[in-house]
Amino acid sequence: MAGKFVSLSQRLRTVFTVALLTVATYATAQTLREGHPDTYVVKRGDTLWDIAGRFLQRPWLWPEIWQANPQIRNPHLIYPGDVISLAYLDRVQQAQVQPGPRAEPEPINAIPLADVEKFLKDLRVVDKFDDLPYVVGLEEDHLRTTQGRVAYIRKLTAQPGDRFLVVRPTVRYREIKRRGLCCDRMQTADLDFRGRRTPDFGTYWSNVVFPDKGKELLGYELQRVNAGTVTRGEGSGIQASTLLLDESNREVRIGDRLIPVDAQQYDLQFFPHPPKQDTKYGKARVLAVADSLQNAGPRDVIAISVGSREGVDNGTVFSMWREGSQTVDRVEKGADRDPDTVFFENKVRLPDEFAGHVIVFRTFEKMSYGLVMDSVKPTKVGYHLKHPDATL
Repeated sequence: MAGKFVSLSQRLRTVFTVALLTVATYATAQTLREGHPDTYVVKRGDTLWDIAGRFLQRPWLWPEIWQANPQIRNPHLIYPGDVISLAYLDRVQQAQVQPGPRAEPEPINAIPLADVEKFLKDLRVVDKFDDLPYVVGLEEDHLRTTQGRVAYIRKLTAQPGDRFLVVRPTVRYREIKRRGLCCDRMQTADLDFRGRRTPDFGTYWSNVVFPDKGKELLGYELQRVNAGTVTRGEGSGIQASTLLLDESNREVRIGDRLIPVDAQQYDLQFFPHPPKQDTKYGKARVLAVADSLQNAGPRDVIAISVGSREGVDNGTVFSMWREGSQTVDRVEKGADRDPDTVFFENKVRLPDEFAGHVIVFRTFEKMSYGLVMDSVKPTKVGYHLKHPDATL
């Protein structure tokens, strides 16, 4: 992936209690790990996922435990110093645990803010960008420029004093619909300075075999580059507005686009939960890994091919799977049989292989960003996403 990617209400000032009923539902009871403590004191640096992972086999089910006690006003808002109880109780009795001294004024998040903040602030996905104003030239005809210098902008309707973000189209994501085959194919393409796709011979045959009518755009990724203030508009024969750059973030180049500065609101105080609806096998896939990597491990950010239209929202948890190989049965076909001479339907499909779990933290219409929370093996581009409790 070419680019890189709270509002809080009132504090929880009541007794913080978590009760597990001895005759609770079977699904809830079997999630507890053996040897769990009766109580746990929340520490600085904890996340809701980390705490749940200490006690539960399936951390994404922690609301089933914490919501068992109706005294809890908001299980999102727990603080370092709070004491969590996991005592076994009957249906009527509940454990009352007084909170410890509050070590921090802010509640902990579902996932670490530090791991995802740059993706919340610096990345967004749009359906188009051709109509956005763009950088047509730079001060002293430089090829790149940065803080304290000016960029000249075409097609910008603005007044002096208006502020804008400078963003760069970096990646195009598409889905290729392969009718009659197992799975649709996901395709990424890097973009040049104009925002146009760079030549990629690796996808040449896909473009030939599957015409444009069989492709769906999932979105263009825009990376924040810089920000600035308009100091002069067009007029008197001048055909470009002047933007004074005021960030030392990244260098601006010709072709970068402008969008109005918006106060992006993001909130990590959400419940981890399974997907709200099923998706066709092969529809939910890993599109890309942050920092242009191919493999992802814990605390890496990935882009995935489903979004709000598939019912995905912040907190959705998926399990990640390597697609099972198609292999030749050499016992039946012969040890020397060339795999290329065996038709696809005559090969043996092996099971998908589990890799780990990812939690969605930012959602767009057709795709999302997620943070890998745990893994038993590296997750790669193209891996399938399934229900977190999937077994195959």
